[in-house]
Amino acid sequence: MPSGVNTWTEIVTIGIEESPTNTTQYSYIFESTINVTRQIPHHDHKSRNRSHFDLKDRTFLLPMAKTRPGKRDLESYTIRGTNKVVRVGDSVLMRSAENEKNPYVARVESIEADVKGNVKVRARWYYRPEESIGGRRQFHGIKELFLSDHYDVQSAHTIEDKCIVHTFKNYTKLDGVGPEDYFCRFEYKAATGGFTPDRVAVYCKCEMPYNPDDLMVQCEACKDWYHPACLNMTVEQTKQLDSFTCDECSSLDRKRPPGRTSASGLPNGKVNLKQAEHKRQKK
Repeated sequence: MPSGVNTWTEIVTIGIEESPTNTTQYSYIFESTINVTRQIPHHDHKSRNRSHFDLKDRTFLLPMAKTRPGKRDLESYTIRGTNKVVRVGDSVLMRSAENEKNPYVARVESIEADVKGNVKVRARWYYRPEESIGGRRQFHGIKELFLSDHYDVQSAHTIEDKCIVHTFKNYTKLDGVGPEDYFCRFEYKAATGGFTPDRVAVYCKCEMPYNPDDLMVQCEACKDWYHPACLNMTVEQTKQLDSFTCDECSSLDRKRPPGRTSASGLPNGKVNLKQAEHKRQKK
């Protein structure tokens, strides 16, 4: 290099371009080579220091590190091997890690696919009573679930089937309960074991919430509901009643309505029963 000449290179990123057919990103690199030539002073007093700038520019393309592949939201997903379509908001049965266990139940919050076609769902889990901190209680129904605040992202391939999680009120009105039918009346905080609502109506002498799997009989006076076992009766005996008045109401008024009797087999009607037992399992 000639004396008095300095050369250096600047590399500056000035833009990013993504190819529509490739997820690899590239940056345009701007290289500037600046030649600075300084004149060495002479003893001639007429000479003066001069500087000369020679700017040479060029651009070229360099590959950068690959970014995470893009994702897209889906409106639905068809369960593998079936024609059943799952949409956001549906309840589904998801395969458990241990095959001998009941499938997990979840509500689908979102469905998305990556560029390779892998489909995942964001699931909000339902807990069974036995999976909660307090465990299963006497008033919990067989098909009862708690909607938890526990979320996960799972492969859509783990979805086995669709199901229906009814409100408690709608569940008690079903004419038939099938394997796909569940109900929910509580939201559940997985970390603390808390429930919303934190209180519900209670019935009978035992002051327990209503279990739709249990038969209950209604007092014709106070309209409260009672379990046969709490009345020292069997279920079959309760079904044969034509009239029922609880002990508390009977002590206030021993008189029975005309034409009514507690004897079985009379054609003047039956006691009002409350139970999900009449809802046979669908085949």
